[in-house]
Amino acid sequence: MAGAPRPEDRPISPHLSVWRWHATMASSILHRFSGIGLYGAAILFAFWLMAAAAGQETYAQIAPHFTTWYGQTVLYLIVAALAYHLANGIRHLVFDTGMGLTPTDADTSAWFAILFAIAAPIGLWALLSFGA
Repeated sequence: MAGAPRPEDRPISPHLSVWRWHATMASSILHRFSGIGLYGAAILFAFWLMAAAAGQETYAQIAPHFTTWYGQTVLYLIVAALAYHLANGIRHLVFDTGMGLTPTDADTSAWFAILFAIAAPIGLWALLSFGA
């Protein structure tokens, strides 16, 4: 009758320090972070709507925060999270069709989603600043 396996005989699960970082790994982590960030953005949006509904005096107290460096940073990050989550969601919809699953295609689409998240807020800013 065999006893319990000894610890040295058990398979060792790879740890993050064993794996080489690559775009698809970063894409998976960023997708989770962007989803969490969008929950925070929804809460901020609800507070913004409540301030607008409360009247001009209440809204005047929060409006200056949008033009500060930290307000602009938060707005950039919200648009970047939304753009990334959208692009990565479309990427996974394509994966569900069975296309784009080779490592090269998956890396390319992961980089596209990451670069789109960086470029989308800049493009939106340009469009709003300089017009269409």
